[in-house]
Amino acid sequence: MRPLAEPPIAKVFRPAIVGLSVFGTVLTSYLTITHFMGGAPAFCAAGSGTGCDLVLSSEYAKVFGIPLTVFGGLAYLFVGTLTAIPLFDRREDGKAKRLLKQKLAFIVFLASTAMLFFSGYLMYLLAFEIKTVCQYCIGSAINVTLIWLLNLLANDWEDNGQLLFTGMSVGLVVTIGALGLYSTQHQLAVASSSFSGQLARHLESKGVKMYGANWCPHCHEQLEKFGEAKRLVPYVECSPNGGPGTPQAKVCADKNITSYPTWEINGTLKPGLRSLNELADLTQYQGSRN
Repeated sequence: MRPLAEPPIAKVFRPAIVGLSVFGTVLTSYLTITHFMGGAPAFCAAGSGTGCDLVLSSEYAKVFGIPLTVFGGLAYLFVGTLTAIPLFDRREDGKAKRLLKQKLAFIVFLASTAMLFFSGYLMYLLAFEIKTVCQYCIGSAINVTLIWLLNLLANDWEDNGQLLFTGMSVGLVVTIGALGLYSTQHQLAVASSSFSGQLARHLESKGVKMYGANWCPHCHEQLEKFGEAKRLVPYVECSPNGGPGTPQAKVCADKNITSYPTWEINGTLKPGLRSLNELADLTQYQGSRN
């Protein structure tokens, strides 16, 4: 490999990339903490002119129940750490230092390209699915774009054609993965927006539980009343053999559950099948029933 001269601007751009990565890590960490604490991020209150609270609480903002901000924070931390390593390299061997910078820059290129394409997917969701404005989402997308551009400009690449091919390959993989993720997220988002989905979310927020068993036909009938939103129902599986939820036979025994399904509402056990409207009435549901 021929020795490559590092552009003078790299001395300025590398700290800039680290700074942007730190900013991204702090931003996503803040959003993650507010999510798990049940609070709303700053400037997301009703009447603020943005829909960021709607975006951050939507099914599109989660993967298997884990907020996307967790993965975003890890990605920012990864890119920032790799970019910062050469700043602390005190070796005298100039060739070895250049090789290290080239390898790390290439890895950062791969990671930031993946982040860039995924940010594009999130911007698509913002514009065409959720149809609102989220300053945190847009700010993060701009941040990722700057990191990608700075890394690209701050390094003298040996083979631009190969770099372009690699970047497009990474983008293709991320796009295919995003389409698969969209399929799952979209189903949950549609279910959540329906009466049954909103009711299921409401039941969960009220601490309501449905106790059932995988062999119980009435339990299956009860869950089917929620349609696509049945995955959102706060369900407790009482059978040791398992079922739709994690088996919690001891919990059911401690609650003295003797028939299925049984609903626990406001600390009171209510056995038997319930209609969605009845559940809504019992829990003071105030949302739409369309």
